[in-house]
Amino acid sequence: MAALWRSYQALMSRRPWTVQIITAGSLVGVGDVVSQQLLERKGLSNHNLQRTAKMMSIGFCFVGPVVGSWYKVLDRLVVGTTKGAAMKKMLLDQLGFAPCFLGCFLGLSGALNGLTAEQNVSKLRRDYPDALISNYYLWPPVQIANFYFIPLHHRLAVVQIVAVVWNSYLTWKANKM
Repeated sequence: MAALWRSYQALMSRRPWTVQIITAGSLVGVGDVVSQQLLERKGLSNHNLQRTAKMMSIGFCFVGPVVGSWYKVLDRLVVGTTKGAAMKKMLLDQLGFAPCFLGCFLGLSGALNGLTAEQNVSKLRRDYPDALISNYYLWPPVQIANFYFIPLHHRLAVVQIVAVVWNSYLTWKANKM
C-alpha cells in the first residue's frame, strides 16, 4: 500500500492535472458501482455497465476538470493556510461552488440518461434540494480539514476518496427515475 501511495505521489508531482482527472473519473465510477451493488442491490448480472461508463465520463470530463480548476481558483482567491483562510475557503466552496456544481452534475446526468429538458427540470426540482442538504451534512467538515491540512495538488484526491461515499449517493440520486 505504501508503494502504491508513493507511486501515486510521484505521478501527481509529474502530471498533476492528468492524475486528478483520472482519479476523479475512476472514483465516480467506483461510486456508481457501489451505488448499484450496495444501495440498489442489482447484483452483478443486472449491473448496468453503460450507466457506470456514463458516470465515469462525467467524472473524467466534468468533475475532475471543474473541481480541480475550482481548487486552483479558490487558492488564488483566499491565500494562506490559517484556520481563518480554511474557513473562508470552505464558505466560498459550500455557498458558492457546491450549489452550482450539484445542479450541473444532476442536470448533466439527466441529459446523458436521455431525459428531455422538461423531464430534467422536473427531476432537478425533485432531487436538487435533498442533494444540497445532504451535501451540507457531509462536506463542510471535510473541506475545512482539506483546506487547512492538505496541499493543493492533493485536495482533489482527498475529496474523491471521501466522495466514494458521496458519489454512491449522488449517482443513486442522479439515476433514480
